[in-house]
This record gives sequence, structure tokens and C-alpha cells, in this order.
Amino acid sequence: MSTRSRSSILVLCFIKKLYSNSLECPRSYDKLRFDPSKEKCRLLVTHDDYSITSKLPRDRTSVVTILRNPVDRVCSTYEFSVEVAARFLVHPNLTSATQMTGSLRAKTKGVSTLDIWPWKYLVPWMREDLFARRDARKARGTYDVKSSDPYNMKDIAMPLLDYINDPIAHEIVHNGATFQIAGLTNNSYLPESHEVRHCVEKYKNLGQYVLQIAKKRLDNMLYVGLTEEHRESATMFANVVGAQVISQLVESNAIGEGSDDDKSEQGTSFSDSELDNNDHQNPSDEKENETASSSDDNEVKQEKMTVGKLMETYEVCISSLRKTQSRRRIASLKRISPANFTKEARLQVPQMVLQRIRSLNNLDLELYEYAQVIFEQHKQAAEKLFDTETLGSMFFYSGGIKLWDVCLWAMPFVLLFIFFLFVNAKRTTLKLKI
Repeated sequence: MSTRSRSSILVLCFIKKLYSNSLECPRSYDKLRFDPSKEKCRLLVTHDDYSITSKLPRDRTSVVTILRNPVDRVCSTYEFSVEVAARFLVHPNLTSATQMTGSLRAKTKGVSTLDIWPWKYLVPWMREDLFARRDARKARGTYDVKSSDPYNMKDIAMPLLDYINDPIAHEIVHNGATFQIAGLTNNSYLPESHEVRHCVEKYKNLGQYVLQIAKKRLDNMLYVGLTEEHRESATMFANVVGAQVISQLVESNAIGEGSDDDKSEQGTSFSDSELDNNDHQNPSDEKENETASSSDDNEVKQEKMTVGKLMETYEVCISSLRKTQSRRRIASLKRISPANFTKEARLQVPQMVLQRIRSLNNLDLELYEYAQVIFEQHKQAAEKLFDTETLGSMFFYSGGIKLWDVCLWAMPFVLLFIFFLFVNAKRTTLKLKI
């Protein structure tokens, strides 16, 4: 299984609960770091696009994805790029920030956030921009910012409109879901990907061919979910995918075994959230983050796994991580105050800017509409397998708060998730591959 996106909450609180450490592949956030034909692992955490499947055994690989509304995805990408870049403003200048980051990364064997696509491009871009604007404010002696729109505070950060019109955004951000599912990002394993992307940029009609490839791949996926359909996506995923993983791992006696194995391997690598500490975060936040996750992890893996127990553990884990991420986000945005990205502030983004985002992400908009159709088909199939009461109530706290809502609002960036599952069952409709 492989996961694609900066979805630390989903990974830590849900997916990794299904697998012991001995079943987790060497982490490969920036590139594939093991030989799939030799490694006997079942969970791969990576930030690659669909082209990584060319390196994996096709007969034992199933793919699951969750797509997000393209406009929300672009806005979220902008927000997170600025938020992470703002963490470096504790340094007196850009040179100091760059040197310190290089020194920290050289001392660790793990993978830094700055190695992970797309942040290895977007964060340094925004970091340089934030320092340049701070230096300009100091030079002018300007410290008061009059604008109340966090998406258009040019004295503080690059305005959203400038961000989406920049060549870097055209290369990496726009139509990102389509190019990811087609395996044609600038992080692709396919040598022709760069040429194809630029042909599509130059000759817009060629984008339809890429879109058809992405649609066909959605058709062949085990499951397609939607970020905006929080509860339904999570519930169906738990029942359709999670239940199958649990069943097959139980059959192979994999759950609960070897949970202490291979800890040296896990200790040599960091997830994007774990490496936030190396980007000048409070170490205590990370310790709390890891403690909550590992505690729940041991609890689940040491007993017989069921979907119900997985959901119970998810509730406890997500509550802790939500608080941790909220504190981290607040601390980061204080450095670019009064800019503050909130759900309410995003509603104030001018229609002209939103329309520009739509026009630049026309392929993603069509792909998202196609995914909505597939999602409804999966939903109808799930309703035949599970009773309505179960599907309607699984992802609620006792107080009525939707768990999936909490999870997804806490994610600074949700583009899509891709899972590669190495399991032991024939693939039929809604079944995992062997």
C-alpha cells in the first residue's frame, strides 16, 4: 500500500493502524528506495504520481484515490506553501535560513519536507518570496499592513492571483490531479513526461488525451472517493477497503505480529509532518504527535483487528493530532500576521480569482465531475453490501461531530491519495489484487 499526499492525519490515524512496522516498506517520499521485487512489505508511503506503478508488480497492486474539488485544492496548496515557508522567518535572512536547513538535513538520514513533491519546489519559492517582502518592508520602514484580505497582502506574501499566474504554478499546481493520475508530473518516472506536459501547455486540445488516460485509470481503480463527501467516502473506504485488508492480514497472521520489527528502518526516515520539527517547529509538538499515534498503534496491533476497533482508535488519534496541527498552524501564521488563512477568509476570495483558477484547471474540473459519477456508483454498490444505518453513523463522535470533516479540515493540503495494496486475494469487483 502506498499513500500519496500530505495526509499525515489519514496515514497516522487510519492506514498505518492496519499494518505492523514489519509490513511497512522503506519510506520513499522523494524516490523509490527499495526493490519491489525483493522487498516483502505491504505498506508503501510515497509522494510519487501514478507512474510509480511501473516499478511495482501490477498483478499485486490495487489503487485507491480520493479527489478534491480543484478550486479548493489550488487554494489549499497556496495556503500550505506560505504557511510552511513562514516557519523560516525565525531567521534574520534567507541565507541563514537556507544554511541552517542544509545543516539540519545533512545531520539526518531521513527525508525532509523539502525533498517531497511538490513542496520541494513550492516551499523554497514561497520562502524566498516571504524574505524578499520582509526585507522590503524593513527598507521602507513599513510595518502596518492595511489590507484585511490574507489572499491579497502583497506587503506580506505573494497574492493568490500572482501565485496562480506564475510559471511555477503552471508547471506544478494547475491540473495537478489529472497529471498525477496520468503519471505525468515533473516528479514522474516516465522520461517523456516533461515533453508531454509542455505540449499540453502549448496545444490545449492535447489535454483531452491526457484527461482520457486519467479517466480510464479512475475506472480501473479499486475505489474512488471525494474530499467533499467526507463521511460517505470514509465510511465506504473503511468498509470496502479497510475490511478487506483486515480480513486478508488476519488470514496471513500479519496483524499484531512483528510490531517491533524493523524499527531501525523506521527510525531513519521522517514523514512530511515529522520533519516539520526540522523546519523550526516546537519539538514538544512532534513528540506529542508521535506518542499519540504510537500508543494507539500498539493498542490496535496487539489485539484482533476489526473495522469497529479501527474506528474507535481513529477517534482518539484524530482528536490529538487535530490539536497538534492547529497549534503548529497558528504558530506559523503568527510570523506573517495579520495574514491568517481560514475557511471564512477563503469565502472572501474574489470571483475573478476563482474563475481564473477554474480556467487554469479545466482538465481537473472535468476529471472531478467524472470522479463524482464513479463515487455515486461505488456508493450504490456499498449500500447493497451494508445497511443504511451502519453507513450513516460510523463516522460520528458521540457529540455529533463528523470525524471525516475534522480530518479533512485539519489537512493543509489534500490533492489525492493513492494506495498500492500487496495482498493475497483475487481481484474481482471491489476486491483487492493479489
